[in-house]
Amino acid sequence: MPLVCRTLAHRGQTPRLVHRARHRDKVSVAAALTLSPIRRHIGLHYQTFPNGYVNAEAYAAFVRRSVLRHQRGPVILIHDQGSMHKGPFLRALAADHPRLEMHFLPGYAPEFNPTEPLWKHTKLDELGNFVPMTVSELDHEIHRCLDHTREDQNCLRSFFATARLSWAGLTGLF
Repeated sequence: MPLVCRTLAHRGQTPRLVHRARHRDKVSVAAALTLSPIRRHIGLHYQTFPNGYVNAEAYAAFVRRSVLRHQRGPVILIHDQGSMHKGPFLRALAADHPRLEMHFLPGYAPEFNPTEPLWKHTKLDELGNFVPMTVSELDHEIHRCLDHTREDQNCLRSFFATARLSWAGLTGLF
């Protein structure tokens, strides 16, 4: 279903969003923002799961394949307390990678998590009122949007600036 947002239209001409999506059609996304204190560069890594869910096994595989492979040196993993961020798959990931240190944000504290503004930006600012006709069309548009965001260092910095934590001296993953 399209994410319906407030928009402008001529008086008496209410916009209509015509779609063919079924209730369960969706694309789940796992994403990580990386902060390098040496290069002062912010990276965005992501993976989409068309008609799938991001569970702990998928999240651990994403971190292993998409993040740890591309980051050198110690990595501090900071994430919320969602069920996909806990359990035996994450413990195995930490055991396999001694350079990985994991920390949890406090429960119900999205204001500390820089990926929350990333999701707001992607869902509302970029994809609000977008009406895909197929799951593959939605997946393609999410890739386009996140690839564009990945290239915008000012936008990525704004996600960290919004989060109420000090990032000085960290290489973090969110």
